[in-house]
Amino acid sequence: MPILSIVTYIPLAAAVVILLLPGLGDRGTRWLALLASIATFAASLVALVGFNPRAAGMQFEERVVWLPELGITYHLGVDGISILLLVLTTLLQVLAIIASWTPITRRVREYYISMLLLETGMIGVFISLDLFLFYIFWEVMLIPMALLIGIWGSTNRVYAAVKFFLYTLAGSLLMLVGIIAMYQVYFDRTGQRSLDLLDLQRVIPQTDLVFQLWVFLAFFVAFAIKVPMWPFHTWLPDAHVEAPTAGSVILAGVLLKMGGYGFLRFNLPLFPAATRELAFPILLLSTIAIIYGALVALVQPDLKKLVAYSSVSHMGFVTMGIFALNQQGLEGAMIVMLSHGFVTGALFLLVGVIYERAHTREIAYFGGLATRMPVYASLFGLFMLSSIGLPGMSGFIGEFLAILGAFEVEQFRWMAVVAMLVIILAAFYMMWMFQRVVFGQESPNVRGFPDVTWRELVTLAPLAVLTIAVGVYPGPVFELLHAPVEGVLAALPQVALR
Repeated sequence: MPILSIVTYIPLAAAVVILLLPGLGDRGTRWLALLASIATFAASLVALVGFNPRAAGMQFEERVVWLPELGITYHLGVDGISILLLVLTTLLQVLAIIASWTPITRRVREYYISMLLLETGMIGVFISLDLFLFYIFWEVMLIPMALLIGIWGSTNRVYAAVKFFLYTLAGSLLMLVGIIAMYQVYFDRTGQRSLDLLDLQRVIPQTDLVFQLWVFLAFFVAFAIKVPMWPFHTWLPDAHVEAPTAGSVILAGVLLKMGGYGFLRFNLPLFPAATRELAFPILLLSTIAIIYGALVALVQPDLKKLVAYSSVSHMGFVTMGIFALNQQGLEGAMIVMLSHGFVTGALFLLVGVIYERAHTREIAYFGGLATRMPVYASLFGLFMLSSIGLPGMSGFIGEFLAILGAFEVEQFRWMAVVAMLVIILAAFYMMWMFQRVVFGQESPNVRGFPDVTWRELVTLAPLAVLTIAVGVYPGPVFELLHAPVEGVLAALPQVALR
């Protein structure tokens, strides 16, 4: 059974049905989008249950010759890294559809078509093993996200959407140049044409350092924009602030992970010599991002901007773990990506809950929410504590391993120490924000606010369970990660930085 194709195209099929049947109405459109997203999530769980974590290489592979004269194939497959991100994507999509149920009241058909097309693009990015196919899905994902921001966003939505589109498109074009360069080099060396990742991994790592450096940088810029790494981050706060709640959840929970995934899937195994040369400056940029994101978050008056800048800091731990180039760092980076999807996605949902009631995100507007909304306050406290890395929650284990991975490499040790100290700043800005919004004297603005509804609770409860489960017992996640991480490191024998 082509389970990966099924997962990928259920949302696309639902989008086509909504497009062709305008008579569904808003209610029918919402239900069809929800049922399609649930079916997609269920299919991804089937793949997860059938996945063998002890087997090396890709699983559930689907390979069909597509354009034989160009050497392009329809090639899908997953390993432990991509199966985790696949399930994260399909879960957050279900929650985003539910979160959109009442806030989205205009152009409902167009909204859900955009959401479903976005899901197809995101899934395709994580499972494509042919670079031509990967690039198509990468671009498919870009357009619906820009539409979600530009049409259903806040006051400055058009500016934020254009900025997001231009930043991502610029990175995409550089990556396309790199793909074409590898395609030509592979043909020159083998006499065959291919953009299959598994084929390229047998040839491109043997190329000279200069070639690797240039193509590494082309891919690096595309993925660094997506992470986003400092100084490529400036599109993120605008996009988050202007996007609708569901758009922010998907943006933080899934789209930012594509940068880290790209580094793991492409940069490290394809360009080992360039990875060695550039590991130190990339770790330096990661350290700057960790510090910068925390410092700027400290002074934010807007809840969404605070969470957005905290993402810049958290994703710095991802790139720090990846370019430490050891088992602890890479596995820690993946755990941070998963945890960030749970926790930051939930924080944006929580901001959306009070935005629906108050129609503002200004921290100073709120106060004393614990009195009026005790369930909301409890959930907010749980995700806030996970965000600052409280032991026993998913935020702790990933950042601990990412820092440990950097600390194991002598020349990176001081960066790991700085990252540890910055966690104190994270605790300060998150707890200070929580204290002002949830505790203290009750603001007259919040009187009459109802506690979380069943719909809001349905979106938050699964993320709360996963945040605690991964923090208390991360063993199953590590079991999925061991084999692919060892495979990435095996491709880098000459770049061990111990």
